[in-house]
Formats: sequence, structure tokens, C-alpha cells
Amino acid sequence: MPSDFELTLDELRTVTRYATDAARDVLPVFEDVHPGDTRPRAAIAAAREFIAGAPRTRLQRVTSMDAHRAAKDAATEPARLAAQAAGDAASAAYLHPIAKAHQVGHILRAAANAARIAEIAAGEDDPGAGDRALERARERATPVLIDVLRRYPPAPGGRSRAARLMTVLDDALRRAP
Repeated sequence: MPSDFELTLDELRTVTRYATDAARDVLPVFEDVHPGDTRPRAAIAAAREFIAGAPRTRLQRVTSMDAHRAAKDAATEPARLAAQAAGDAASAAYLHPIAKAHQVGHILRAAANAARIAEIAAGEDDPGAGDRALERARERATPVLIDVLRRYPPAPGGRSRAARLMTVLDDALRRAP
């Protein structure tokens, strides 16, 4: 696959760590609804192996696909978003160095999903829950992560609330000093 720029393994580990942290935080949302389904947890474990220095292997790809299948099978929107975040964590190890806007999803979608889950959990009682979750995601972003993000075009707009949250996070990180 041709590349538009370089991504080092250290940079990929930084991106994977960022997505994994967001996915790990919302994993209980999935497991509360589907306690016997270990696919999202396995994806996070595979991502963590890569973060810890293991090579990228088929394990990250397979567990990512399995977690995304779990998302399709999920009984609730929050459970679906949590499983998708776990799949994104594992697939972040294979972020492509191609300047296409859809690649931004591999970097930021897990954090955007976590913000959407926060909104759903808070309901009308706390309309700022999603904004606070995005602020935490912004604060967790390292200079390396922001540098990688800026190599890609801005996140594509979308109709879903999670996609719109990802666009807000993307814009905030690109404006960071």
C-alpha cells in the first residue's frame, strides 16, 4: 500500500494508547449488557500488547474485527459504541499513512464514542456530559498524537451524534498549540 507520509511504530503506539484508553473506560458499558461476550475485551488486550512493545500481528486485526462484530450484535446504542471503540483500539495499530479523512476515525472515534456514551448515560439531567468527556479526551492527547492527527485531512462530517462529536474533537486538537 503506498503511503503519503511516514508513521513510526512509536507513533502508532501513541495513537493506539489514546484509542485504548478511551475504549477501556467504556468497556463496562458493553460488558454490563453482554457479560458473556469477551470480544471487545480481547481487542483491548491485543491493543495493549502492541502498546507494550509487541509487534503488530494478526491478533490486532482479528480481535478488531471481532469487536466490530460484537458492536453489530449489541443490544443498545451505548453497548454498540463501546464495542466499536474496543475494535478501533485494536485496529489503531494498523493506521494507514495515507492522507484520507476517514483515517481520522481510527485515531478519534473511540474518544468520540466515549463522549456519546457519557451523553446517553447523563440524559437530560446533565447536558454538558459529552462536552466534558471531549475535554478529557483533548487533555489526554499528547503532542505526538496531535502531530500524527495533523498529517491527515480533517475528520469527515457525519450524521450520527458520535460522528459530530469526533469532528468537534478533531477541530479542538488541530487548534491546540
